[in-house]
Amino acid sequence: MSKITESARGKVCEMRLEGCLPGTETVVFAHLNRDKGIGLKTKLGKFDWGAPMCHHCHSTVDGSILNNYDKEWLELLHLRATIRYQKKLAKEGVITA
Repeated sequence: MSKITESARGKVCEMRLEGCLPGTETVVFAHLNRDKGIGLKTKLGKFDWGAPMCHHCHSTVDGSILNNYDKEWLELLHLRATIRYQKKLAKEGVITA
């Protein structure tokens, strides 16, 4: 696990979809997907792209929970969550700008 993926431990969900689980118990690092769905980790060099998500939001984004969200809308929300999280990681010194 990289410093970035490990950093999601103890964080709150950045996705915040309807049904988002409160707390940090189910939060894991959710990688941005590259047009193919579940399990594809997006890396640029050794850099992980993604954000902390609770089980509900992560499953919704991955498509394992039936939902009425447009796929492109979910991708945009995930990208926004990733940008928010990267700003936090930079402030914490986990990544450098």
